[in-house]
Amino acid sequence: MENTNYPMQLLDRFNRWLQESITIKLFSIGLLLLILLIPLSWVGDLVHERQMRSGEVTQEITSKWSGRQVVCGPLIVLPYEATEVLHREGGGLRTVTTIRKAFLLPEELEISGKVTPQVLHRGMYEAAVYEATLAISASWARPDLKSLGMAGKVLWEDAYLVLGVSDLRGVAENPSLKYGGKSLVADPTNELGFAYANGASTGLMAKLGWESEGQFGQAFSLHLDIKGSNGLAFAPVGKATTAKISGPWPTPSFNGAFLPDSRTVSPGGFDAEWKVLHFNRPFAQQWAGAGLNLAGADFGVDLLVPVEQYQQSMRTSKYGILIILLTFVSLFLVEISQRVKIPPFQYILMGAALIVYYLLLLGFSEQVGYTASYVVASVATVALLVLYASTFLKSGKLRVLFMSLLAVFYGFIYVIIVQQDYSLITGSVGLFVVIGTLMYLTRKINWYNKAI
Repeated sequence: MENTNYPMQLLDRFNRWLQESITIKLFSIGLLLLILLIPLSWVGDLVHERQMRSGEVTQEITSKWSGRQVVCGPLIVLPYEATEVLHREGGGLRTVTTIRKAFLLPEELEISGKVTPQVLHRGMYEAAVYEATLAISASWARPDLKSLGMAGKVLWEDAYLVLGVSDLRGVAENPSLKYGGKSLVADPTNELGFAYANGASTGLMAKLGWESEGQFGQAFSLHLDIKGSNGLAFAPVGKATTAKISGPWPTPSFNGAFLPDSRTVSPGGFDAEWKVLHFNRPFAQQWAGAGLNLAGADFGVDLLVPVEQYQQSMRTSKYGILIILLTFVSLFLVEISQRVKIPPFQYILMGAALIVYYLLLLGFSEQVGYTASYVVASVATVALLVLYASTFLKSGKLRVLFMSLLAVFYGFIYVIIVQQDYSLITGSVGLFVVIGTLMYLTRKINWYNKAI
């Protein structure tokens, strides 16, 4: 007699196989992991977007104060007459006299300054600005005018000093300039005759008032009060340039073409000293003709406002798939060893909670910093997952074990993030230990006869 219930029995057996097959369970978990990569990538994009927004707001704040300042100079500019012989269109020659300029850099240049920073706020964003008091002294040696090709008449009465200041909005008070004990009057200019600091050619100029051949052996001094943001830098235009800069800022960043010869950094501030010789820079001590670029040898200090929460949140999110994988593997091993059935929907909800964790981390880190936000987000997420897991983990020991595993996972990731120099070796050893532990725990499982 034909069994009419056979198709239904076959369907029931197939459904039971789908529910109990380890292969299907592993496939489902793997597929879910791939799907969760999509929202995890959205989290990375969100972190990048917030970081960009922070940079935009910071730049907007500093643009209204004054930009990063680069001081270049002082230099002496000597106008002179140059004669050229030109061909006439109809034949013959004609003589043309033009005015050219020679630029003379100082033999000794000494800079000392005190930077007084402050932090400006816009909402939760911060920007570092400062007011600096600079004392600059310089001296010149008599130049070899013939080596510059200055065969014509030197216009000594038109000689003047120039000092490059990349953002003239930051000049807070009238500069006090003296040459040979004589006070000079400074005027702003947008064309110094040379470029520096990414093509800038703005600064100050002052007539020397020489009546005859220049007095090169006399001393120059300048007192300059200047405002800026983010950082302060100098161009080493002296044959020997020394600079001493200090300020009450705990997180300075010394950068540019030269690092300080000596520095002291403490929670109360910093002191730094540079010495640069003309051998170390890419431009000459004197030249004739405008258009030379003095950029490329600047040195100085930037005032960093720590915003590492975005970088650390981004690095943490890159380990997101590892946390999700370890959590799912832990639940899967519980299913196999304890014969507890966890529906795929519960895996989905727990995976969603693990993704939302990174949003919590990012949101809190903008308010309270990375470390505190990591603790808050981790504790909240572990508590949520353990409470939800209590619906299918009836044993108290299993719940404690699951909570301990999650705590170890998040603690492990935190150690990797905060250890800049040893993060790779720490992560590699940790993953090796995890894989070895999984091998040990699953060594006696009969995967072909096991059903869940």
